[in-house]
Parts: sequence; C-alpha cells; structure tokens
Amino acid sequence: MQLAALLFSQGFGTRRECAALVRAGEVRVGGVVVDEPWAEVEPTGLVVEVGGVAWPYHPRALVLLHKPPGYECSQKPGAWPSVMTLLPPPLRRRGVQPVGRLDQDTTGLLLLTDDGGLLHRLTHPKRHVAKVYQATCADPVTEDQLTRLREGVVLHDDPAPARAASAATTGPHALELTLTEGRYHQVKRMVAAVGNRVVALHRSRFGPLALPDDLPPGRWRWLDAGMRFDAAQDAPG
Repeated sequence: MQLAALLFSQGFGTRRECAALVRAGEVRVGGVVVDEPWAEVEPTGLVVEVGGVAWPYHPRALVLLHKPPGYECSQKPGAWPSVMTLLPPPLRRRGVQPVGRLDQDTTGLLLLTDDGGLLHRLTHPKRHVAKVYQATCADPVTEDQLTRLREGVVLHDDPAPARAASAATTGPHALELTLTEGRYHQVKRMVAAVGNRVVALHRSRFGPLALPDDLPPGRWRWLDAGMRFDAAQDAPG
C-alpha cells in the first residue's frame, strides 16, 4: 500500500493532507523518515509514527473506552460533550461509532468501531450479547426484587417482559445484572419496575470482554477487530 493511502485509510486527513504530511517529514516507518507519499509499505503489523506519535495500522477500528460520567454516546450531543471527544482525531475522522449507548451518567465499558458489519452483529436483538452492569440503588435490594428481575418485568412501552439473565446482590444497596437484550434505559427502568431506583450505574462486561482494571476513566485502547462475539460464548461464567 502507498504510504499516503495508508495514512488516509487511518483517518489522518484527506489524500492531499496525508501526502503533505509525508513530504513534510512528519512520518516515520521503522524509525526512518519517509518523505515520498507514494512509497510502498506492507501494512500488516505496521506501526507508523506521525508527528512523533506511534500509530498501529488497523484495516478496521475496534476500540474499548472506559466511559466516564458526563458524556453522551452521540455524534451530535445535547447538554453534554460527546464521547468522541475522548478519542484522537484519526479515529473520529474514520467514523467510529459507539456499539450501543450508555447514558451520560453511566460509566464503564463502551466499544466503538468503524466496522459496519460488526456493529450490526453486536447490536442486533437476535444476537443476545451479554452485558454485565453494577447498579447502586436508592433502597436496599430484596430477594423479591431479584426474583422479579429474573422472571421478567413489563415496561410501559413494550408488552414483552424484560428479563435479566442473572441478578444478584453485591451489597445491601448494590446489584449486579446481566442482560442479553438492549432497550432504552433498560437497567434503570427494570429496577424502577420492581420498586427501587438506580442512583449509579456501571457496565463492567460486554460479551467476552471485561473492563481492564488498569484502564482509567476517559482512556481507550485498541482491540482485535477479528475477535468473536458468538452468543454461546458471551454469557460470563
């Protein structure tokens, strides 16, 4: 692949802007400045330096973000800044989108990708990708509430019951829920339906992925875009 074309595919600007970056000596390959935009490079496993910052080549982007509170999962946010502002410009330019949404006050694991096929597979209702949430509730969580969450509760806009794949207490006011479907404000509405209220919500798992302990809020990292999210593997053990 030509070097300027590779930079373009990674979101470093228009084709002309990428060629200009190379001619200006801003790009290194293997630690050596390459100033010929049409120089051929092998993209597989390549890490280029652009303006002194290392950038691994990914034909499709899949990243994991530790979402902090106070950010909307939207390209066009309203009252709060977009989670996109937490990503570097190349990822924003290449069009990564959140896989599902977390409310502005919800924290935790958020995936973003520019792979339309993967995005569809992970958000399609028939996939039943498991997601694990930790909720802090206003009132103590009772066994009756846990039973009702597992058996299913009816939300006002959908006659089909919303069920938790698992529900357990992790403290007097703390609840861990595993969901295999995605509905609007689902955790908060399910908890409200059994007579309690969520005051804080955090997502710790998405399919086979767990939020890394060493990833601070607001930071992100690359994932393997070829990793599998088969439904049979998704429910945590």
